[in-house]
Amino acid sequence: MDIVGVDTGGTFTDFIYKKNGKLGVYKQLSTPSDPSSSVLSGLEHVLDADLFKVVHGSTVATNAILERKGASVALVTNSGFEDVFAIGRQNRTELYNLCYKKPEIIVPSDLRFGVRCRVRANGETEIKFDEFSALEVVKKIEHSSVESVAVCFLFSYLNSDDEIKMGKLLEKLNIPVSLSHSILSEFREYERTSTTVVNAYISPKMKRYINRIAENIRGNELRIMQSNGGSISAEMAMDEPVRTILSGPAGGVVGAFETGKKAGRDRLISFDMGGTSTDVALIDTKLALTFESSISDMPVKVPMIDIHTVGAGGGSVAYIDEGDSLRVGPLSAGADPGPVCYGIGEKITVTDANLYLGRLVPDYFLGGNMELDFKRVDLFFEKMAQESGLEKVELAEGIIAVANSVMEKAIRVISVERGYDPSEFTLFSFGGAGGLHAASLSGLLNIPQVFIPENPGILSAFGMLMAVIVKDYSLTVMLKQDTADIVILEKLFKPLEKKGIKELEKEGFFGENISIKRYLDMRYRGQSFEIMVPFVADYEESFHALHKKHYGYSNKNREIEIVTLRLRSSGVPEKPEFKAKKYMGEKPEKKAFAGKRGVIFDKNIHEADLIKREYLKNGNIIKGPAIILEYTSTVVVPPETYAVVDKYGNLIITV
Repeated sequence: MDIVGVDTGGTFTDFIYKKNGKLGVYKQLSTPSDPSSSVLSGLEHVLDADLFKVVHGSTVATNAILERKGASVALVTNSGFEDVFAIGRQNRTELYNLCYKKPEIIVPSDLRFGVRCRVRANGETEIKFDEFSALEVVKKIEHSSVESVAVCFLFSYLNSDDEIKMGKLLEKLNIPVSLSHSILSEFREYERTSTTVVNAYISPKMKRYINRIAENIRGNELRIMQSNGGSISAEMAMDEPVRTILSGPAGGVVGAFETGKKAGRDRLISFDMGGTSTDVALIDTKLALTFESSISDMPVKVPMIDIHTVGAGGGSVAYIDEGDSLRVGPLSAGADPGPVCYGIGEKITVTDANLYLGRLVPDYFLGGNMELDFKRVDLFFEKMAQESGLEKVELAEGIIAVANSVMEKAIRVISVERGYDPSEFTLFSFGGAGGLHAASLSGLLNIPQVFIPENPGILSAFGMLMAVIVKDYSLTVMLKQDTADIVILEKLFKPLEKKGIKELEKEGFFGENISIKRYLDMRYRGQSFEIMVPFVADYEESFHALHKKHYGYSNKNREIEIVTLRLRSSGVPEKPEFKAKKYMGEKPEKKAFAGKRGVIFDKNIHEADLIKREYLKNGNIIKGPAIILEYTSTVVVPPETYAVVDKYGNLIITV
């Protein structure tokens, strides 16, 4: 059966497909007005089989939240608690902004409804579910023309009866209903409410989007990438789209982890520079998950790969601010109108600066399928140089330097600020624009080597082919140290484990093909936040050790609390194989050379070799300055650096 990985980005939609046992790649411009159009036209281009499977990562959910283009949502909660979502945590994200205002609340006060019912903190009923008041709420929602409903009652993770009753009453409205005990069965009322509301907010849009793709692939299997690095069925993604918010970037980190591990490198800083943004993550022998994410100032407490994103990509727009300083991003030209060199856009971008400096070769962009307009770029640089008082070369190098500084800061956030030394890691570069900046960034961060895989521009799509089927479950239990032991915890894990196995069996995984991993969220009594600890026989000792690693101390005399149980069940599908290639010597063959061109580094023109990556072999060495050309990306090897091709075709640049 053919299989396709699809990643929709702000500028390009990427495809990697396995057909007749061989891998192929394809890129085309995204269609921001209707992202499914580029997906469907691309699938039609790469596939000719009747049976196939699609694994898809999308930014539809993310963009709907960021652009406030989700559904009209009603929130149903306990009477007297209608404003929990609006009150939040009272924290200010911009401490020194005296004029700070919170973003507009996606559920206005007239769409927040209370039902008379109450469950206590021990799961017992205090006020019985009042069906009359619930039916009144249903009538109000029916007349409000909302498109989706979120239901979040107090302590429903301990007793979900009231939410289930409310869900049944809302069924007659024939609109999506998100119940908090299904979305997030954990404590912390505001975070659980926020996560459920976000799910309801994006649910109708994701359902329409996924349904359109599913209908056009004629009943073939469609899976959606999750933010946690695994994939889920299209049906589950439509019910719980909140789990797909970072699906595209998560695919890239999975691809980096799997590719690096095969090449013997498991300590990586992944650097994914695309058209609109840059995503970075730190991989220290395993994928790092976080449960404390937020998007547009709204907490989303589902497991996600710990990814930090900044608005610096190839399409990021350069401009002079009110203080006459050169700035880059976060505004992006995207796919429409795109950079100046694409022929329509009228705002200079990072891509235009790279082209002006000779680091992009017009005739080889996208394998020669899309020619870049240098003359047009030169005219716009002339105009901006006059406005800024800078020379054109100075302006172009300034744009690159500013973009690099934004990305350098992002990498420091996930490494230096968390106690990691970047020099102990390899910079794993991918994305369409990553190879243009990776070597310079590694120099700024004192990272000795850059790792660039084959086809780096579609690595996120490749990661989707490598992703396992993952189901995450959680349950808040609030157990004190003296009331918990292995036997009690095993008993509490059983229902979660049974559910995880049952859902994977529906996906076609059985016995040894199913992996179950169990974790405990633990803390010292009195603390506000927890550490996730693997559930092993000496889990208490593991907690003390992890606490010391995170915070520099531990206290074995202090009482421990087990707050939440977490279970991850996964099934491993068939994956593409990595095949080692024969050593072919240090010197590339003649047909790998496509000539020379002048490239500007530090205001000086250097004559650089143009190298076609498709002809590079295991062991080949490329001395800088050089521009390595391939279909999905361009790689810059600066002066005084060199690149070596490893046995899997990866480029290792030593700075």
